[in-house]
Amino acid sequence: MKTIFVVDDSDTNLSMAEAVLEDQYRVMTMPSAAKMFSLLEKIVPDLILLDIEMPEMDGFQALNQLKEKGRWSEIPVMFLTGRTDADVEARGLEMGAIDFVTKPFSAPVLLNRIRNHLYIDEIVRERTAQLHRLQNSIVSVLADMVENRDKGTGGHIERTSIYIKILINEMKERGVYSDEIQSWDVEKMISSARMHDLGKISITDAIVNKPGKLTDSEYETMKKHAEEGERIINEIILRTGEGEFLRNAKLFAGTHHERWDGKGYPRGLKGNNIPLQGRIMAIVDVYDALISERPYKRAFSNEEALDIIIQNSGTHFDPKIVEIFIDAKEHIKSAKVEI
Repeated sequence: MKTIFVVDDSDTNLSMAEAVLEDQYRVMTMPSAAKMFSLLEKIVPDLILLDIEMPEMDGFQALNQLKEKGRWSEIPVMFLTGRTDADVEARGLEMGAIDFVTKPFSAPVLLNRIRNHLYIDEIVRERTAQLHRLQNSIVSVLADMVENRDKGTGGHIERTSIYIKILINEMKERGVYSDEIQSWDVEKMISSARMHDLGKISITDAIVNKPGKLTDSEYETMKKHAEEGERIINEIILRTGEGEFLRNAKLFAGTHHERWDGKGYPRGLKGNNIPLQGRIMAIVDVYDALISERPYKRAFSNEEALDIIIQNSGTHFDPKIVEIFIDAKEHIKSAKVEI
């Protein structure tokens, strides 16, 4: 049974809505937006019926707050209102409300509106799920193409995906960069991160698979993979339209070799001017390179790799993220994927 929140400061309206809906839906009533947000921490409804004119936080303010939170932004919101002002309705629709129902409402009208919107929402969710499955399949193929060419980094993408998931979840729990990170969909972000080395497709095999240390000239060529990855993803964006997934993939690809002190590449970005995606990937990318054997180096132990990460905090890496990474070291170590 689908769950509907009814938020209204009038007990009469709450009782009427519950009486109309309770035979077909699980109805939860609340007298204020504050109560709604408290309950949202435990239960995510299929639809919210939201009064506009309420004390302390009105419906517009509540809707704006819902849309700012990634985990709640997709909940359909239908306004309940005693006003028939066209400007009010236009404002609500622009903010993301799916419909308006005028109070006092007709039971058949309310039921039909809810039924239609939930049906449409179900179709949209299924289409979105299909798109995500297609998206993930394409990412996997591209990531495999990169990894299959680079014989020396087997398992790199899978390992860095695991480390990023641990790191982002720890950052969320600790409230680090919370203004930006709380809205992130972790699974989508991980999928985007899998494309961080996509630009290596453009680098010759002679360099990518050289069984030894690169010359200065070869290293300069290899460095171009960051810009190349960004360029390739940008081409996809131009052809298909920009979306959150591709926008994040572009940031991971183009900025994961920037350094906190501004001495990285390709643009020499410094500090918080480096997108957060790049600052996160920089740590997990280097960590994985350190613990992995290469033709030109032995694999460092977990402890040695972590010491190097700590030594480069504030120079190569964002110190706030290093602190989280080190605190999560046991999770990182136990999640290690075999090469």
